[in-house]
Amino acid sequence: MQQALSVSRQVAVIGSGVMGRGIAMVAAAAGHPVCLYDANGIASSQALEAIQQHWQRQADKGKLSAEALDRLCGRLSRAEALEQLAEAGLVIEAIAEDLAAKQALFCQLEQLVASDCLLASNTSSLSITAIAASMAAPQRLVGMHFFNPAPAMRLVEIVRGLATGADVLAQVSATARAWGKETVAVRSSPGFIVNRIARPFYLESLRCLQQGQADCATLDSLLQHSGGFRMGPFALMDLIGLDVNLAVHRSIWQAMCYDPRYTPLWIQQEMVAAGWLGRKSGRGYYVYPQAEPAVAEPLPAPCPDWVQVDFNLAQPVAAVLAQRLQQAGVRVTGQHQPQEDWLFRIGPAHVYVSDGRPAARREQAGQPCLLLDLAFDYQQVTLLAAQSSPSLSAAQRQALEAVLSVAGIRLCHLADGAGLPVLCTVAMLVNEAAEVLQQGLASAADIDRAMCLGLNYPQGPLAWGQRLGYGWLSQVLRHLAAYHGDGHYRVSACLQQAASVSSPVSFRAEEL
Repeated sequence: MQQALSVSRQVAVIGSGVMGRGIAMVAAAAGHPVCLYDANGIASSQALEAIQQHWQRQADKGKLSAEALDRLCGRLSRAEALEQLAEAGLVIEAIAEDLAAKQALFCQLEQLVASDCLLASNTSSLSITAIAASMAAPQRLVGMHFFNPAPAMRLVEIVRGLATGADVLAQVSATARAWGKETVAVRSSPGFIVNRIARPFYLESLRCLQQGQADCATLDSLLQHSGGFRMGPFALMDLIGLDVNLAVHRSIWQAMCYDPRYTPLWIQQEMVAAGWLGRKSGRGYYVYPQAEPAVAEPLPAPCPDWVQVDFNLAQPVAAVLAQRLQQAGVRVTGQHQPQEDWLFRIGPAHVYVSDGRPAARREQAGQPCLLLDLAFDYQQVTLLAAQSSPSLSAAQRQALEAVLSVAGIRLCHLADGAGLPVLCTVAMLVNEAAEVLQQGLASAADIDRAMCLGLNYPQGPLAWGQRLGYGWLSQVLRHLAAYHGDGHYRVSACLQQAASVSSPVSFRAEEL
């Protein structure tokens, strides 16, 4: 088993931006002497000062002893010329995402450092194979993709280019683990694991926004409260930077030969053109500092005693909703209709979980319906998006809402259309993860671990897909594809294959 880089060896970090600073802090905390270099000498000097100030604040709060502070600061230095990095045992590049600049830098470095020096790029989306292509010894280069903020985020993607040597890969992986990080292995490919699979998290809500289905705050709230995601997509894009997020979208889209699954939307380009880049510019999808969030609307009044509710207890979600009503003190009656997918009904009005078809197309034999969005946990969810069919009357809708309100669930009604925000997002995340798996870019375990560690997803997409049922998700995507007809919702061949052994009728009962 390959050993980690000895702590006696110097780690050089090139690039003194947010990522370069964070990586330097990680390496110093692990015990290495660290040298920070930036072509802009003032920038590296400022970075060094910012790091030391951060550690001083930690010491002031009692999180670092005076001795530990002295040791950390003593390990950190800066170089005024690239040649001063000649003694490094590991060089990590964290400069701007420019392929030509990275190629030129590594061609210089391989001539400068010792033959046993490890060379790594922190690129988030560029091809490691392409960066290494201009080197005399491309086997020396590996991807070492940290996540922001590097000291706090546990994940590092270890990226193998076509020429990357197995020993280099193993030693860099061991080094990252010695630094307290969890590593996942991935072949060099557009976006690697996290940035590629995460595209639908942004694009599905952007499509909803662009189509006028809901505003940013509503979509963020739905993805958090219904989907179980730590942050909503618009708040996260504002945090990352809209220009950075769009650049990653474009990079992956171009690298994937302009596949419509990754096509950026005009609204992204408009925001960047306006200079509304998120938190760093004071305005993005939100204005900063943000105003207090709007007060949630009160839940509808409980359903009148005379309303007769019929639950289809053969459906797992219906059983969960019935249980929540029982816990609220409501007497529940129902029946088992295993061949039907409605959840409950009041007279002719039926409630379903959306399967990607508009409510208008879900009506059966003149029966009006209400569609509910997917939830990560129906036992805990308090907010769900919903769509109504045209024939659902106001009185029927109010009665259906009232039943759900007794169970503690508030509805957010969106205009009728194909799919609802959480459903579309999760279906496409699973689809993309299945594609990455099919292409042999990473293992199923590493895919799921990367998305949980790198972006704090409530569950890995492949495990999530298995829980819901690959057959059901394939059916959802086919409905979305038929409605939109633009290739965006194309079903992965891997997902279709998994669907052959998974029920296409409704998702499974486990862990609802």
